[in-house]
Amino acid sequence: MNIESLVVERVSDAEARFERVRRVVGFALAPIVFLIVLLLPLAGLKPEAHRLAAVMATVIVLWVTEALPLPVTALLGAAGCVVLRVAPAKDVFAPFADPLMFLFIGSFILARAIFLHRLDRRLAFGVLSIKWVGASPSRILFAFGAVTAFISAWISNTATTAMMFAIGMAILAFLFDNERAGGSPISRRYATGLMLMTAFAASIGGLATPIGTPPNVIGLGFIRQLLGVELSFFEWAMIGTPVALCMFAFLYLYLNRLCPAGVAEIEGSREMIAREKQSLGGWTRGQKSTLVAFGVTVLLWVVPGIIALALGEGSAVYQNLNHSLPEAIPAMLGAALLFVLPGERGERALAWGEAVKIDWGVILLFGGGLTFGLLSFQTGLAEWIGRGLTGALSLEGSLGLLTASVIVAAVMSETTSNVASANMVIPVVVSMARAAGVDPLEPTLGASLGFMLPVSTPPNAIVYGSGYVPLMRMVRYGLLLDVVGVVVIITLVHLLTPLVR
Repeated sequence: MNIESLVVERVSDAEARFERVRRVVGFALAPIVFLIVLLLPLAGLKPEAHRLAAVMATVIVLWVTEALPLPVTALLGAAGCVVLRVAPAKDVFAPFADPLMFLFIGSFILARAIFLHRLDRRLAFGVLSIKWVGASPSRILFAFGAVTAFISAWISNTATTAMMFAIGMAILAFLFDNERAGGSPISRRYATGLMLMTAFAASIGGLATPIGTPPNVIGLGFIRQLLGVELSFFEWAMIGTPVALCMFAFLYLYLNRLCPAGVAEIEGSREMIAREKQSLGGWTRGQKSTLVAFGVTVLLWVVPGIIALALGEGSAVYQNLNHSLPEAIPAMLGAALLFVLPGERGERALAWGEAVKIDWGVILLFGGGLTFGLLSFQTGLAEWIGRGLTGALSLEGSLGLLTASVIVAAVMSETTSNVASANMVIPVVVSMARAAGVDPLEPTLGASLGFMLPVSTPPNAIVYGSGYVPLMRMVRYGLLLDVVGVVVIITLVHLLTPLVR
C-alpha cells in the first residue's frame, strides 16, 4: 500500500519553510560530508571500508534531511558502492533478492486485499459495537486503541492509521455535531486523545509480530545475515507481543487520564456505531476469500513455533517445517491465494492492478539498508565502528549495550524514519556486541520508537493533519511514551530473549 497516498499532513508556513531549508541543507551537506570522510586519515580501515564509510555518511545525511526520497537515497548509495569498487555489483545488489524481501511483498499484498475489501473496517466496527463498550468514552478509547493495535500487528502501521483515522474522525464529527445540536459537551482533549491513540496504538501494535512494521523485518534480516540465527515468526512474537501489550496498557491509562471526555456517557454513540456497522452489509465473497488467504498465512507462520514448543526444536517434524516454511513462503502462498480464490462479479479476490499498488519504496529501502549492513560487515567497517564506540562508551555486558542501542534508536527515530534508523543502528550494534564479547541478539531486538514529532513516523503525520493534535501536546505525550517504551523494551527483551536462544 502506497504510504505517500495515505499520509495526510497539515503543516504551517513555518514548518513548510523548515522542511525546505532542511532539504536544501541536505543537498549542500551531503557532498561535503562525502569528501571529508573520504579524505580523512582513518587508521585501521581497509580502502574499501574507507570508501564505504564515505558512501554511508552521505546516505545518512540524505536520510536524516530527506533531501531525496528515502528509497532513492538507498538505491543511489548501493550504486555508489559499485562505482567506488567497495564490492562487485552482484554482491551489492544480492540483498535486494533476499528472501525477506518477499516476506515484505507477500505481506503488503495481503494488506492491500484487507484494505480493499474493508475487512479492517468490519473488525473495527464489530469491536466498537460490543455491548460492553457501549456509550462510555473511556471504553470507546480502549476498544478503538485495541483494534488499532491488533490490526497493526498484521498490516502496515501506516495503512492501519489511515483506516482508523477515518473511523476516528467520523466518531469525532458525530460527537461535535451532537454537541452543537444540544447534546453533552465533549472536551477537545478527548479528540486529541482519540487521534493520538490512533497513531500511537498503530506504532505499538506493529512491535508484536515481524510483519507489523518494516524495522522488525530489517531486524530479522540482520539477525539471520550477520549472526546466522534463524528467528521464527513465533519466536519474535514471544518477545514482541508482551512488549506491545505492556506499552498499550500504559498508553491507554495515561491517555484516558490526561484526555478525558468530560462526560460519563456519549449520547447516541452506540446507535451511530451500529449504523456504521450495518452499512457494511453482509459478508461478501471477496471478504471471505481474503479472510481465508490471511488465515492460511497466519496458520503457516505460527504452526512451526507451536510444534517446536510441543516436540522440541530438535524434532524432525519441526526441522522439516522450519526449512520448508521460512517466513517469506507463507506470505507468498497467502498472497497467491488471493489470485485464485473468488472475488466479486466473477473476478478473483485481488486483481494484479491492485496488487502492484503496494509500497515498493519501503521494499527498496529495506534492500538498500540490508546492502549497507552486509557490506559494513564484509569490509570490516562495522567492526571498526563497534570497537570505537565500545571503547568510548565503556559499555559493560549485554544489558548496557541493550540500553544504549534502544536509546540511540529511539532518538534517531525522532528525526528520521524508523526504517532508516533501523538500517543505521542495527549493524553497528551487532559489531559493538561482538567487540564487547556479549550476546549480540539482545541489542539487535531493541525496537525503534518515535512518538514525539509529526515527522517521526507516517502515523504521527496522519493524525497531526486532523487539526485536533497541538504540536506541543504531541511532543509532551510522545516523550512520555518514548521514555516508558525504552524501559519496557529494555526490561522485557533482556528477560525474554533467553527463551529463544
